[in-house]
Amino acid sequence: MANHHKRTLKFDIKQIVYVKPSKPTPNGNISLSALDNRADNNGLCHIVQIYQSPKNDQNDPALMIKEALSKALFYYYPLAGRIVKHADGKLRVNCNANGVPFVEAIANCNLSSLHYLDGSNTEIAKHLVLDLPSEDEHGFQLYPLLIKVTKFLCGGFTIGLGTSHAIIDGSGKSQFLQAIAEFASGKTEPSVKPAWEREKLVGSITKMPLEIPMDESSAAVSPYLPTKKLVHACFKVDNESIKRLKMSLMKEIISEQNNNMEESFTSFESLASYVWRARTRALKLNSDGKVMLTIIVGIRKDLLDPPLPKGYYGNIAVDANIVLTAREVNERPLSHVARVIKETKKVAQTKEYVKRMIDTSATAADDDFDYDGRGACMVLTDWKHLGFSKNMDLGWTQPVNFVPAPCGLFDKLHLCIFSSPSSLDPSMDGGARIFVSLPNAAMPKFRNEIEALITKP
Repeated sequence: MANHHKRTLKFDIKQIVYVKPSKPTPNGNISLSALDNRADNNGLCHIVQIYQSPKNDQNDPALMIKEALSKALFYYYPLAGRIVKHADGKLRVNCNANGVPFVEAIANCNLSSLHYLDGSNTEIAKHLVLDLPSEDEHGFQLYPLLIKVTKFLCGGFTIGLGTSHAIIDGSGKSQFLQAIAEFASGKTEPSVKPAWEREKLVGSITKMPLEIPMDESSAAVSPYLPTKKLVHACFKVDNESIKRLKMSLMKEIISEQNNNMEESFTSFESLASYVWRARTRALKLNSDGKVMLTIIVGIRKDLLDPPLPKGYYGNIAVDANIVLTAREVNERPLSHVARVIKETKKVAQTKEYVKRMIDTSATAADDDFDYDGRGACMVLTDWKHLGFSKNMDLGWTQPVNFVPAPCGLFDKLHLCIFSSPSSLDPSMDGGARIFVSLPNAAMPKFRNEIEALITKP
């Protein structure tokens, strides 16, 4: 099916235009926070929103989105500027209102023939985002935002949104999308006014930065790596399977302790432990080598003093790192791995850890260790509560699905994304989708591990 799409899917792509704020906005350079300026945030994150044919087919979705975008950019004017690197090595935004690259495309098929992008193969999403050379000669991002609207023969359409991770994080992207949706539905101002205030997370130089407890010499290796070719896939885990997994972990705890004490795990903790083990096995990482799971943990408002204002759309998350040997992940009871994940999350949600993480980001130099190419590291982020679907009701239509496009920062071996299911699949209510990238030789084993989870006993 995927190859069939590649052979037959064609697009009539119009000329790129630059959408500017609807009214004059401030000029000049503005600074980013210490979390924004982390080297691993220098790149684009692409997502695709999928819409069925609108109730009122008189609306031209490309025109409506373009007009709404212009109005939203009056409030989010840094996104209409350009990213620059200063002599101190830090990124800043030049607010010059040069505009957001915007392109309209028309596909030669119906969205239903692509299963509304709710299949296991996610490669098609690459065609629905704006593929534009967007870096300078030093490899630094120029555009904070790129948008592509693709219309299909059925009347449905997609919105491909590429955002610089240095400027806006996942929750900020959801907030920005909500502003576009509100203007597209006829509102005159966004319900949440954006706030910049990156100076509140600048941090201080510290002599005791947080250190990664793993280096190149101790990291596990895979026989499938290095490779330049990755396979990108999406796996569905229904709610009942997640419940069975959580119950089995509780039974393991009771059996270990030989008493009736119960320790519960969240759906995230349970699924994270299982997926980490499945990935470790799929890559055949050597048993004595170290493997690291990095969980992206949002910073709660009460952990900052003074708190960030409502509407802040910069990076507000910290890394929670867990390092074990591949043997421990593979052979210890899965409840042990889930417990370590749970305890690490708790530490990451303390004021002391958040402050140290911000100060570390302001202090640490770039690490030369190839975290992505070795396979020993897995970065897990949870999108299930970001609101990418519920916040994008345009008034005349609402999204039925959203997916990450496997390009830019999402075309990485180390990245794993948990996401809420498409609204078109009621059997997945309460379940989760898992987006992963692996070498072709490792994907069958990972698929077998996930099928073992979702197969009823």
